[in-house]
Amino acid sequence: MTEALRVELLTRRDCGLCEKARLALEAVSRDVSMRVVALDVDADEELLREFHIRVPVVRLEGAVLAEGVVTEASLRSALAGVRAGTWR
Repeated sequence: MTEALRVELLTRRDCGLCEKARLALEAVSRDVSMRVVALDVDADEELLREFHIRVPVVRLEGAVLAEGVVTEASLRSALAGVRAGTWR
């Protein structure tokens, strides 16, 4: 069995785009084994410095997989690149 991907969703409270990104991740996770960890950028000074208004951000292995308007299609495309070895 393949190990689940650890995907981070960088978010903040009351963020409509962040909620849409969460829903897109939830939809993709039905087909792709992943564990989504939500991180509030406002609760972490280092994340806040780096990402400030750049939320939502989806990271995989510390690298940005998607950001801004995150859709199910954009996530599936990025993950296909990961599987093919062409992402990064």
